[in-house]
Amino acid sequence: MRRQRNVKIVATLGPASDTYEMIKLLHETGADVFRLNMSHGSHDEIRAKHAMIRAVEEETGSSICILADLQGPKLRVGVFAAESEELVEGAAFRLDLDSAEGDVSRVCLPHPEIFAALKEGSSLLVNDGKIRLKVVRCGADFAECEVVIGGTISNRKGVNVPDVVLPLAALSDKDRADLEFVCELGVDWLALSFVQRPEDVEEARALAKGRAALLSKIEKPSAVERFDDILAVSDGIMVARGDLGVELPVSAVPPIQKRLVRRCRAVGKPVIVATQMLESMIESPMPTRAEVSDVATAIYEGADAVMLSAESAAGSYPIEAVKTMDNVAIEVERDPTYTQIIEASRTASRSGIADAMVVAAREIAETTDVKAICCFTHSGTTALLTARERPRVPIIALTPLKRTASRLALSWGVNCVLTEELDRFKKAVVSAVRAARNEGFAEEQDHVVVIAGVPFNVPGSTNILRVAPCDERLIFAADPE
Repeated sequence: MRRQRNVKIVATLGPASDTYEMIKLLHETGADVFRLNMSHGSHDEIRAKHAMIRAVEEETGSSICILADLQGPKLRVGVFAAESEELVEGAAFRLDLDSAEGDVSRVCLPHPEIFAALKEGSSLLVNDGKIRLKVVRCGADFAECEVVIGGTISNRKGVNVPDVVLPLAALSDKDRADLEFVCELGVDWLALSFVQRPEDVEEARALAKGRAALLSKIEKPSAVERFDDILAVSDGIMVARGDLGVELPVSAVPPIQKRLVRRCRAVGKPVIVATQMLESMIESPMPTRAEVSDVATAIYEGADAVMLSAESAAGSYPIEAVKTMDNVAIEVERDPTYTQIIEASRTASRSGIADAMVVAAREIAETTDVKAICCFTHSGTTALLTARERPRVPIIALTPLKRTASRLALSWGVNCVLTEELDRFKKAVVSAVRAARNEGFAEEQDHVVVIAGVPFNVPGSTNILRVAPCDERLIFAADPE
């Protein structure tokens, strides 16, 4: 299914979008990637959604990417005798390991690992940052705090600790069970929540055993500080602005978003911008102007994908939300300023033959009337390198592996086409021009750029380029063998 844009759209599935008909309609409207939120739903429910997505993929002949988002460690206070209390600025409030019901002076925080990391002056944020506490004195099983910003605190509200690296296991027992389940199910990407250090990613990779690509969610200050190390061991990145905006000043989030997107683009790894992109569309069929500008900004920055969360999972207007994103993306990418920004922010990378090949393909496409860049790939590396260049023409990724095609459906500008196994470059050229014509990217009188690695089926071996006519008779006339 050919889109009229390069950026991809991620739609989260939930109660508002858990039927076959709705999933199909979301895909036809513009969703390229479906997110399964492992924080909600049983394994049976996740399995049913996965099966419906794959059935839509089969019916439509599209390559659809499935992203399973692991819950990660959830830090929450205990319960209150009165269910909630009002904390007043300047008051004292104690957090401890006592399981007794809380009151206006204290509550249980059943996470000894937090107390182990706290120090005098540390901040604790409760209920998405609406309440801010400052640690005055702490020990192995308690923290006496001053209420800096007051508000209503109630049962099991979430806690953020922004200014320390918590000695938490990278994956909870639930995460480990969920990871094994979705890998066996056959998802394409795993999103890792609350990543703090590269070791968190490496632990997940050892468990995934190559069955899914790993996407690190950047939502803590410690992850921002060690971003380059985390990026190096990740297959992709999600800029999860919700928790970032809680643990950091909200004014710091936009420049962080820009820096992270640029770094991902420079190394050719997919990056998703997520959280509250069209939040008002949970209840309204129309977005705010600010939300439209927010989506447009991520697209102007060159993000691979923009994501809907509750808007498509639990909102009243999931189809309208996807359509809005689709319309904004099409309009932005038609803007000449978009091309100028993308090309001005392109990072030169010529560290090897494969890099030189994709750069040459992009430059040929920009200086001639070539209609598409066709790349043959097994692992997806050639397609990712081509997408890194952000060419002005469509990218057609041809692969015999369905798993590779589905994973690449997340990447900017990549249109995936399944093909047979090939052993000769001429066959690859013929397959490429047929795909370009069949998918509506080129006509008989046009030309395409074909890049591949010879010998075939060797990851990272991109070493050959040809500008090919889309008339097969001309291919055979030029190369009768």
